[in-house]
Amino acid sequence: MEMSQDFSGKASALALIPFLVFAVFYVGLSLAAGDFYKVPMTIAFLVASATALSFGRGKLAERIEIYASGMGESNIMIMCLIFILAGAFASVAKGSGAVDAAVAVARSLIPARLMLAGVFLVSCLVSLAIGTSCGTIAAVTPIALGFALPLGLSPALLAGAVVGGAMFGDNLSMISDTTIAATRTQGIAMREKFIANSAIVAPAALVCLFAYALVGYSNGTAVSAVAVSVTWRHLLLIMPYALILVLALIGLNVMLLLFAGTILASVIGAVLGKFDMWSVLDLIGKGALGMSETLIVAILAGGMFRTIKANGGISWLTEKISRLVRGPRTCELGVFLLVSAVNLFTANNTVAIVIAGPVAKECSDKFGASPARIASVLDTASCVVQGIIPYGAQILIAAGVAKAAQVPFGSLELVKSLYYPPLLALAVLWAMLIPRKR
Repeated sequence: MEMSQDFSGKASALALIPFLVFAVFYVGLSLAAGDFYKVPMTIAFLVASATALSFGRGKLAERIEIYASGMGESNIMIMCLIFILAGAFASVAKGSGAVDAAVAVARSLIPARLMLAGVFLVSCLVSLAIGTSCGTIAAVTPIALGFALPLGLSPALLAGAVVGGAMFGDNLSMISDTTIAATRTQGIAMREKFIANSAIVAPAALVCLFAYALVGYSNGTAVSAVAVSVTWRHLLLIMPYALILVLALIGLNVMLLLFAGTILASVIGAVLGKFDMWSVLDLIGKGALGMSETLIVAILAGGMFRTIKANGGISWLTEKISRLVRGPRTCELGVFLLVSAVNLFTANNTVAIVIAGPVAKECSDKFGASPARIASVLDTASCVVQGIIPYGAQILIAAGVAKAAQVPFGSLELVKSLYYPPLLALAVLWAMLIPRKR
């Protein structure tokens, strides 16, 4: 079906109404009920999507076409495939005993009281190496959640450590999409951005690591004194995790590595007598179906955000924020606000950088701001927002994997357990206030 109109017209604040409807419906009703599990996120997105389709330029059929194109956008579909494979892997790994084995091995190597900090550090290193927060979360979350019961730690807190570490690497990695987008839009070398960006985020990461060490120490119980005996069976069972991490580090596509991990976990579990072929198929099916709510949210969000952009919502934000700029520092602040606002409505940090990047470049050239600093602010602000929005891919993957691993928690519960993104926001805002040579 061809669209008879161009829906990328002039800026309009009215285009943002669906997002406000979502916020009021989901957050408002949840607060009124005193329970964030009362309102399914899928229903909130359906209501907001209906609002998005109820107004705008063109016939209803054309608006639906715009909405459907957002639902089926390639990044959304790739994300959904990752969700499905992550759910299948988490389910098979748990069924084979790989989670328990990974916990046993980790407890034999890392003091229980430092496990939370260790999870954050591992997630930082993996994401820095592979350049993808989603891949890191899908690979590391099943292992991290295995520490919840034996160490008496909150599953949401452990998942929050993984998400925080994943956003650290996503922000800094040389092969991250966000780094590539930020440096290209500002016309600088990756090395320049890495140096400027590191100076901003290093304090936040160190404070976060220290905070996790303190929280882990204060939550330590008698379990930390229990000796853990590691056998060859434990080592064999953790091979799927080792395979995933190794393949991720050498740059294999995240879908291929999750598929390979699922196959290996199935074979090892069958060899050790944990299950038969029919049980494996059942676990894979249940793991994939366990991600159904996550899939629906991602697809509906893609449609709604495409409609908001098509109706001029993103253009309106860009115009309004760019008017606030008066000098180098307000240029950095304006870029921070712009990319943050765009990310709220697109739920994709790379897309947010691509949209805000040209405006940021104009601002940098006009007011003499450092291109490396602007690129760092673009990337960092987008990672801050992407790491805390409950409908973003990172939070959805972590919550979906937790559900598949049978330790479920809500997206907002996970958001409340995040340490690194808020610290990162404070770090970048503080960096804007510090006098510096240009």
